[in-house]
Amino acid sequence: MGTAEHYHPNLQIIIDGQQVQVPANIGVDPATGAMSAVHTHETDGTIHIEADTVGEVFTLGQLFTQWGVKLTPAQIGGVRVDNGVLQVTSDGTPVEGDPADLRLEPEQRIVLQVR
Repeated sequence: MGTAEHYHPNLQIIIDGQQVQVPANIGVDPATGAMSAVHTHETDGTIHIEADTVGEVFTLGQLFTQWGVKLTPAQIGGVRVDNGVLQVTSDGTPVEGDPADLRLEPEQRIVLQVR
């Protein structure tokens, strides 16, 4: 866990109109309490970035990898977007491409929505 840079993007996941809770303690070792640079503490969707170096790049995919949940342009976890739409926004702006590649930024508001 670094101290050179510390900021908090927020993640909201909505599937078929239902809010999906982002778990607490993603990226936190339960045995030691050690934390990765990308982690959560609460279930409110706040992502904590605590970097060793100013300007390090972190992505939404890193959080999902630590969570153990698959994130692709066509899937969030066990939910496949076969006939629906996966809409990704960052601060209200639509994001194209792979959501896992979305760069995490300070105070960013990310919404993943499956319709």
